[in-house]
Amino acid sequence: MKNLDPAVLPPASGSYTHGTLIENASRVVFVSGQVPWGDADGHVPPDFESQCRMTWHNLLAVLAEADMGVQHLVKVTIYLSDRKYREANGKIRAEVLGSHRPALTIIITDIYAEEWLLEIEAIAAIT
Repeated sequence: MKNLDPAVLPPASGSYTHGTLIENASRVVFVSGQVPWGDADGHVPPDFESQCRMTWHNLLAVLAEADMGVQHLVKVTIYLSDRKYREANGKIRAEVLGSHRPALTIIITDIYAEEWLLEIEAIAAIT
C-alpha cells in the first residue's frame, strides 16, 4: 500500500491520506457500517466517546476475524450524527490508528437509529 499525497494539494492533516494505492492485493475486506452496539443485550452507551470506542472495537473485531488489523485499513468512512462530535472523533480515531493513515471521509448525517451517534465503515487489504 502506498499513501498518495500529491504536492499540488494541501497536506492531509491528522490521521488520513488523500488516497491509498493498492497493487497486487492478496486479500480485501469490505467492513459494513459498524455501530455502537456490541453488548450481548444490545446496550448502547449514552455518550459519544464510549460509542466511538465501541464502534472502533466492533470494526477491529471484523478485521481480526480476517486476520487483519489497523495497519491493513485503506479507506475509512465515518458518519457522525452531529458536527459537535468532530473533535472527540478525531482524538479517538488518532488513538486507534496511531501512525497509520488510510484514506478517510467524514460525513455529518442522520444515522439509522436515533441513539447511535456515529457509524464507521471501512475497506482493508493485504498486499
